[in-house]
Amino acid sequence: MTEQNTDVIQGTLDLLILKTLSLEPMHGFGIARRVEQVSRGVFKVNPGSLLTALQRLERAGWLDAEWKNTENSRRAKFYTLTRAGRKQLEIEEEDWNRRSSAVARLLRQEA
Repeated sequence: MTEQNTDVIQGTLDLLILKTLSLEPMHGFGIARRVEQVSRGVFKVNPGSLLTALQRLERAGWLDAEWKNTENSRRAKFYTLTRAGRKQLEIEEEDWNRRSSAVARLLRQEA
């Protein structure tokens, strides 16, 4: 029996981060935990990939970041979706729906 792959599908990490932050501001660990919880363990976010993505999204102007204390009194960078980030989320969702529909059509094909 092979181990199930729990890597986030390449090209979807930005979408998952933007969607998660559209609900509420969070720190990186909270984002990773939420993705894992909502996907029921299907996806686990690599911390290095997450940090790189958060930095890229912040540079793009899609996220704002602010250092705050967590519920455990630890300092963490909390990320918030910007107006431009909300627009990008719409674009990413439309693209994901288009692509996943195309894959579903291909999988339904019969020989």
